[in-house]
Parts: sequence; C-alpha cells; structure tokens
Amino acid sequence: MVRGAEPADAILPDMAADSRPAPGASNERFIHITIPVGMLQCNCSIIGDPATGEALVIDPGDEVSRILELLGRHKLKVKAIVSTHAHIDHVGGLHKLRQYTGAPVMMHRDDVPLYQGMDVQAAFLGVPTPETGEIDQLLTDGDVLQWGSLAAQVMHTPGHSPGSISLYVPQEAGKITSPAPPQLYAGDTLFAGSIGRTDLWGGSMEKILDSLQSKLLQLPDDTVVHPGHGPRTSIGEERQSNPFLIHK
Repeated sequence: MVRGAEPADAILPDMAADSRPAPGASNERFIHITIPVGMLQCNCSIIGDPATGEALVIDPGDEVSRILELLGRHKLKVKAIVSTHAHIDHVGGLHKLRQYTGAPVMMHRDDVPLYQGMDVQAAFLGVPTPETGEIDQLLTDGDVLQWGSLAAQVMHTPGHSPGSISLYVPQEAGKITSPAPPQLYAGDTLFAGSIGRTDLWGGSMEKILDSLQSKLLQLPDDTVVHPGHGPRTSIGEERQSNPFLIHK
C-alpha cells in the first residue's frame, strides 16, 4: 500500500512519506470520486448511482464550485450531504452546497455544538468563519442511508470528535452487489499508518481506540478505507502495520 504524507488531523508516527495514489474511481455500477479540498486538503467524496443519477456527498469542506462541476460532469443530483465530523476543514462548504443543491445536511448530534462554534474553530486556525446553516437530519449509530440503488451504514466512531462517524458500504449495498470490495469512509478516525488526533475539542484517545478496535477492525480485511485526509488504505493493511493498532 502506497503511503502519503501524514495529514494535519492525524497523530504523527515516525514513518517515511511516499507518493500519493490518484484519487477517485468509477465503474458501471457506481461512481466514486474523491478530491482533496481546502487549506487542509480534506478528502471530499462523491458516491453516485449512474442508473438513477443520485449521489451522496461526504465532507464538502471547501471548493464547492469544484464539487458542483464534478456533479454536473457526471450528471448527478445530490440526495444528501453527510459530515463525518464538524471540524471546520470538513464542514466549511456544507451550507453553500445545501443552498445550491437543496439536499439535506446530516451529521451526528454530538458534533452539533462543534458546528455551532465555527467562529472558535476559525479563530484557532486564523481563517475567516464560513457560513453555517441548519442541520436537517441527526444521524445515529446503525442508521442506513439510501440513495439510488446504493446504501451505507452509519457507524458512530467517537474519539477524534464526540460525534465522529464512519460510513460503511458493503459489497451488497442496497439493491446491487458490487464487484468492488467493501468501502469505508472513515473521516478522521483512521488514516494510512495513523489515527485521528485527539487533542482538539472533545477528543478522547480512549474513545478513538475503542472505536477502532470494537468497530472498524471488525470489518473485513479487504475493506477499502477512504480517510478524511491522505491516501486510501485497507483494514487489513492497518491491522498489520498501523503502529497505533498493533498489539505489542
């Protein structure tokens, strides 16, 4: 597995950095695009069903015009906008994308206070405060999100923030069976070779390790992990080599 430079939201182990693989992929059963956006290069993902034209957008942290251009290029209509957690680099474009598309914004209730305190986060980074708006749906562990013929399972994975979630798309996702392996959109909980930092608002090392061990590491080894920053990896790769997950 090719590894990239460690993201700002990861705990930094002592490891070398390599080149980053090309983001995004698509096939005839579903469209998957991941682009890094904003100052901190948050990975924004678009998962589309080409048969119905419906799409899920995950973590539109910035560069909404670029996200809209990609949606238009693939003739996709946004069914829902999902935030894996409410740190500014992941939610900076939520309100603007909602205004343009009319799609509902969804996040876990435990991160709503973070979203409402965007001015504090902006001051911490020394950047302008992005416009915020209403949260249309509060997600809970076990929810199933459906768009087109696809479906994703919501996993509450606190630790990086109180309301961090991961989205799991199994091979039998909704009405189709994908030839691709299962997919996990892990936000800032799990990275290639690292895990999310826990020294920000509401972070907890104990909780993130529990989320990793009791939930994410219970997934199949071939599950492709799409982190909130940096390159893709897999559950099997991280189980074997991630210094924060190896039992010593």
